[in-house]
Amino acid sequence: MIVGKLERTIKINELLQSNTVDNGWQQFEIDCDSRILSVTVQPEIWKKLTDAACNYPPVNTEQEQ
Repeated sequence: MIVGKLERTIKINELLQSNTVDNGWQQFEIDCDSRILSVTVQPEIWKKLTDAACNYPPVNTEQEQ
């Protein structure tokens, strides 16, 4: 057996409410093409996400015609 590492990139355009779980970790759900993913992140990562949501303008996901 070979040890491997799976990496995924998920792009989100808004940050929703989260639930606090053990030791301050935050948990939230993302709908990715009708598949619901449960994401749990460390407090440091959650702080980076909330800082980015406050400091950067929202991304317009609609295509201009």
